[in-house]
Amino acid sequence: MAEPWNVAVDEPIGAPEGVVTLVQGSAFCISGRDGDVARGTPQGLFFRDTRFLSGLDVHVNGHRAEALAAERTAPFSATFVLRSQPVAGRADSTLMVLRYRYVGRGMREDLVVRNYGEEPAYCSIQLRFSADFANMFAVKEGRARTEGEITLDTSREGLVFDYRRGASRRGLRITSGEPAQFVANTASWETVVPARGHWSTCLQFTPIIDGVDIEPRYLCGEPVEHSTPHQRLDQWREAVPAVETDYEVFHRAVTQGAEDLGALRIFDPDFPERAVLAAGAPWFMTLFGRDSLLTSWMALIVDPTLAQDVLQTLARFQGTKVDPVNDEEPGRILHEMRFGDASSLSLGGGSVYYGTADATPLFVMLLGELRRWGLAAEVVDSLLPAADRALAWIEDYGDRDGDGYVEYQRSSDKGLGNQGWKDSWDAIRFADGRLARAPIALCEVQGYVYGAYLARAHFADEAGDTATVDRYRSKAAALKSAFNRDFWLEDLGWFAMGLDADKKPIDALASNIGHCLWTGIVDADKAQAVADRLLSPEMFSGWGIRTLSSDMTGYNPISYHVGSVWPHDNAIIAAGLTRYGFVDEAQRVIVGLLEAAGHFGGRLPELFGGLGRDEVPFPVSYPSSCSPQAWAAASPLMFLRSILRLDPWVPHGKVWIDPVLPPPISRLRVDRIPLAGRRVTVEVDRHGMYAEGMGADVQLVHSPRDP
Repeated sequence: MAEPWNVAVDEPIGAPEGVVTLVQGSAFCISGRDGDVARGTPQGLFFRDTRFLSGLDVHVNGHRAEALAAERTAPFSATFVLRSQPVAGRADSTLMVLRYRYVGRGMREDLVVRNYGEEPAYCSIQLRFSADFANMFAVKEGRARTEGEITLDTSREGLVFDYRRGASRRGLRITSGEPAQFVANTASWETVVPARGHWSTCLQFTPIIDGVDIEPRYLCGEPVEHSTPHQRLDQWREAVPAVETDYEVFHRAVTQGAEDLGALRIFDPDFPERAVLAAGAPWFMTLFGRDSLLTSWMALIVDPTLAQDVLQTLARFQGTKVDPVNDEEPGRILHEMRFGDASSLSLGGGSVYYGTADATPLFVMLLGELRRWGLAAEVVDSLLPAADRALAWIEDYGDRDGDGYVEYQRSSDKGLGNQGWKDSWDAIRFADGRLARAPIALCEVQGYVYGAYLARAHFADEAGDTATVDRYRSKAAALKSAFNRDFWLEDLGWFAMGLDADKKPIDALASNIGHCLWTGIVDADKAQAVADRLLSPEMFSGWGIRTLSSDMTGYNPISYHVGSVWPHDNAIIAAGLTRYGFVDEAQRVIVGLLEAAGHFGGRLPELFGGLGRDEVPFPVSYPSSCSPQAWAAASPLMFLRSILRLDPWVPHGKVWIDPVLPPPISRLRVDRIPLAGRRVTVEVDRHGMYAEGMGADVQLVHSPRDP
């Protein structure tokens, strides 16, 4: 079986319409809107990259119950409302079935049958279960199969599925609060439900790893509201800034994005005070380096401690040796973590893959940005050695041939062929459709390296280390000069997506160049041309900027990376446009994405189709897009920062704020922005701006900061 990181990410099975996905930590459950888990589909209860429950259905009086409604009550809980089939000759049923489901390190389900009739009602309830213990990626790709031996043990107390494959053991224990008759894979109850009364039981689904029961987050008999996930989510909601605006779509997108980030946090049992981010539900409920770094950067405006925790965790797993099997190299920041057969519940029990070119410079960039926000000074200082190891990786391993650029090439065929954020097999291509050959130096990666050099120079400046200041400022200046010389395509008016193995510019017009604006590596005399290309009809669909221009060979609007629209990509581009003063262009991008969010119920998905508004008057979903997904959830927060033009540099005693409201917004107020250990309020309307809570030691600069 291929390693998880070598699975093709551009052809996963999409969730069918009407499914309900619940997530908590590294556990998630996908079911139909009746609460049942359909066998032979990608549905199920998953934990630590394994599907523990592959089938679940409820029969009442010998028939499937009829679904009436389903609603997520929290990211990790839902209520399903059903009714029993009416008896012959009657249009209505008096028996209603309620399923209250809670997911977390397993699952709890409270099953309630209510009788709205005027006389007692006989009721037979049957639940059938199945478990295949399939690898999550095999399920995702529609190739799930049981490769070990599964046995089923039935007793008065419940059912236990047991799975063995070599030295690996997995299991699932199913118990009921109300005594049931357990026969084979079925639990049955026979009862008479009183008139206007109810009957209920609580079902517990407990994963077993290497013979040890994993205690679920939600236990039968205990109040749900006292659980750790509920308390953590409540604390998150109380802490995130409150946004008021007359543009309801924007308010919904920001509120939903912040809510989703709270749900996607993972807490390591070894460091329970630290939160990191799962990349996205349902298939990427684990730590990804690039995703967590970019997401926590975007989320600085709501919770800078998230960036602090992400940096500490990634530093903990920073590469220490050369290992071609998982692309590890000293100083390299991980690409992703997977658990597979690991028995430990801590992040340290997972297997790590390092094949990414961008996470390492992004690590240094984010550390520098956290310093600029004036928070966690001791933590930031403690991470400087990790930043220096990351910079050493850039020089010793990232720059493979000594030309000053960071390139990527996998160490073995087990690794990812493309190691930027566009990591699908066909993402990096020439304008004529030819695929680029590794080693490849991506344009945005050079921008991240430029930002990392400047961040390290700022740290050295604070410490009075003039030699280090001069070294990294010189490296940044040399990289910027070379980049604008070697990547610029004068005859086309845009930057190459990258340089291939022969140092030939990869000349396709792609969204990657917008990231270069964000980092500031673009010379001022080229910025206008870049902005014009990004907002051209071939790139801007009306909903957002496409990953690949529509006039490039290989363009496909319903693809993963060659024509689709990614919200996080657009959020970074909008920030880059804002940085260089192209406010109108940035706002076109922001408003387009917000209007798309309105079509998606307020929540931006991982990606959506690149079809233009002139082709279809609504954004077209991508079949397997994750939702919620971390950096998509954080994108509206990045939009908020771009609109406010908020740029803190607290160690230098300054904060730049110069809001420009997009046309749909005439009033915006943001309360409780965390800045320099304080909570700041910014209010802006068509007449001006008001800010309070900054502190006397910080100067408010009411103008845009020089790029």
